[in-house]
Amino acid sequence: MEEVLSKAAVKRVRAAIEANSLPGEIKVLSESAKTAAEAAAALGVEVGQIASSLVFQLPDGSPLLIITSGRHRVDTEMVANALGVTKLSRADIDWVKSVSGFSVGGVAPIGWQSENLTMQAKILIDEALNDYQVVWAAAGHPHAVFPTSFNELQAVTGAISMRVSQQ
Repeated sequence: MEEVLSKAAVKRVRAAIEANSLPGEIKVLSESAKTAAEAAAALGVEVGQIASSLVFQLPDGSPLLIITSGRHRVDTEMVANALGVTKLSRADIDWVKSVSGFSVGGVAPIGWQSENLTMQAKILIDEALNDYQVVWAAAGHPHAVFPTSFNELQAVTGAISMRVSQQ
């Protein structure tokens, strides 16, 4: 499984971790962490500690990254209303790859490499992640994660803190 660390997407995340002086090291999991439940089980942590990076498309065609706690689903209507837009569209896998450089299941909150560099993502972070001292985020591959915190993620991504679910 150590070959995961040689993947280009994982290397980008490692470079972003180092560039931002984040203390966490990428951990390779023997089991897939494509879902928050899988990641939590593999790490032996609460599902709420999983910082899932979900990509949506705003009505103007630009990307929206929501870094959300795995303990609930994003309420897209609530977030759209808070942002003052008509709706959030779930992005298809090819578009996610083109705007982030990551495949679905391994989308990281840092280390994005867009094919269209004019598309700047708006980034939100779920307030619920602040309930945990340590959260785990994808590191560019379904078998790679890294530990971080709400404050670190918010600082390095410039994310706006927001409640993204009624739960």
